[in-house]
Amino acid sequence: MSITEKLSGKRILIWGYGREGKSTEAFLKSHCSDVIITVFEGKREDFDIGLYDFVIKSPGIPCFEEDERLTSQTQLFMEQFRHRTIGITGTKGKSTTASLLYHVLVKCGVEAVLVGNIGLPCLDYFDELAAHEKMVAVFELSCHQLSTLRTSPGSAVLLNLYEEHLDYYGTADRYFAAKMNIAKYQDREDDYLIVGDNVDALKDKADRVVSFDGDYNYDLKLRGRHNQFNAHVVKCICVDTGLVKDEAAIRHAMADFETLPHRLEYIGEKNGVLYFDDSISTIPEAAISACECIPEAQTLLVGGMDRGIEYEKLIEYMKKRTDLTFICMYESGERICREGGFEGERFIKAADLEDAVKKAAEVTEKGRACILSPAAASYGYFKNFEERGEVFKKLVFGP
Repeated sequence: MSITEKLSGKRILIWGYGREGKSTEAFLKSHCSDVIITVFEGKREDFDIGLYDFVIKSPGIPCFEEDERLTSQTQLFMEQFRHRTIGITGTKGKSTTASLLYHVLVKCGVEAVLVGNIGLPCLDYFDELAAHEKMVAVFELSCHQLSTLRTSPGSAVLLNLYEEHLDYYGTADRYFAAKMNIAKYQDREDDYLIVGDNVDALKDKADRVVSFDGDYNYDLKLRGRHNQFNAHVVKCICVDTGLVKDEAAIRHAMADFETLPHRLEYIGEKNGVLYFDDSISTIPEAAISACECIPEAQTLLVGGMDRGIEYEKLIEYMKKRTDLTFICMYESGERICREGGFEGERFIKAADLEDAVKKAAEVTEKGRACILSPAAASYGYFKNFEERGEVFKKLVFGP
């Protein structure tokens, strides 16, 4: 049954009215006949689910209730288009990997769209996918989009798993379970699953396991071993699924792919200091990777909202990297300093990002690099990581 057949004539509550909620409303009005639409932005206890045939929930709303009437754009999309969807998730790297895959497919002549967490809401591409039977959807899937999913994509990628979003899920196990939904409902012989080698729970089910420490040699504009890993995943997807069999063409397409904003992005030089914006960094592993990827690294700006994730790995790294200066800000920066017992000239406390940038300019030598890689969420201080990155640029270079 198509999405339009399923929803036509039904009483539907759109729960959440952000970008995806507005997209859902537009889709229903233009594609579904005799549909009765109610838009709601309150709490779960403030509506009676029995009054509706379906409740289409926006992904950012916490709700772990099991009810077939509760659905989402992602679920509806997968029910119709799962067989030509490549779903990509992971704690880190999913945006770059999805964008790189889309770039390679298009450069190699494959009809494709980029949807989901990085692209437009998936139902915005309904008409294109319905009209072109060979078109592929590259779908970047966040944990929130996956948490209520009951239909997995035909081709699935789980890059890695680290503690994240504990403020939303409460426990790491619940967060991991949300991520696992990308493959949980794969039940056809031609379904395809690729996982990174730290995803122990799915290794036995995977068609291919890719090692983060593999000896890869892709010609990329992207820095870091993690991007060599992402590139290798893309190559494997293309070849294994038969979408692009010419490895030389895949490598050629990869070579001109540009870094996405706020993902270890070089933003320029000022007074001889190199500045990098890695605002996407919300976990310790990302901050460590940023320091390892930039040979000129001298100063790391770390800290943000404290969501209760473990910082032991980052604290141990900070102790070992005696060549680096760490400027710690906000709640989690305070916590890192406290738990690490950090004091002295290598560990500088800052009130906020503006203060951190000023102090970084004072201590970073010419020819060396200052990196914003907070290992923490932006919420509470900024709207999102994008805003945090843009503010960083303005603080360094001016409006």
